Amino acid sequence: MGTVVDDAASVEFHAFFERHYAELSRLAHLLTGEPDAADDLAADALLALWHRWDRVRAADHPVAYARGVVANLARTRIRSAVRERRRVALFWSQREEKTENPDVAGVVDVQEALRRLPFRKRACVVLRHAFDLSEKDTALALGVSVGTVKSQTSKGMAELQRLLGTQGAPQRMHATMARTSDAGGRNR
Repeated sequence: MGTVVDDAASVEFHAFFERHYAELSRLAHLLTGEPDAADDLAADALLALWHRWDRVRAADHPVAYARGVVANLARTRIRSAVRERRRVALFWSQREEKTENPDVAGVVDVQEALRRLPFRKRACVVLRHAFDLSEKDTALALGVSVGTVKSQTSKGMAELQRLLGTQGAPQRMHATMARTSDAGGRNR
């Protein structure tokens, strides 16, 4: 990686960190609009600078280089957030039907059982059964293979059957999760 760990470089980097961390954090906050993420982005940028400290300290304007690193990290974060929001909006826009007299207790039971599943199993089950996505579309949304979707969905449904204590769990899951958004599931 080219990390310079001699004492002079360490002292110099520490001084740079102390002088510029707050400024880099403010820059990240203004670029992303996320105060909670700003400190993390500034820290990630400074870590990247440390790994290249021999080159950074030899640069004409090390602070400008650091600002560029923060800007690039902020751009990456914003792009990821936009992609995630688009995915979520796409999934929710497909669920506009309303159900009269929803089975609120059933929804609560299913939601509790879903919370007990590991994330990947839960995501596969929800995308396949609540959103009626194909295995291919589910794999694309999660960035996994179709085989992974098949196995995780199967294992997730088996675990849900065990948790819900019924042989009719697939039908109950599908019917209940289809109504989840109408019984307050959107905000959870």
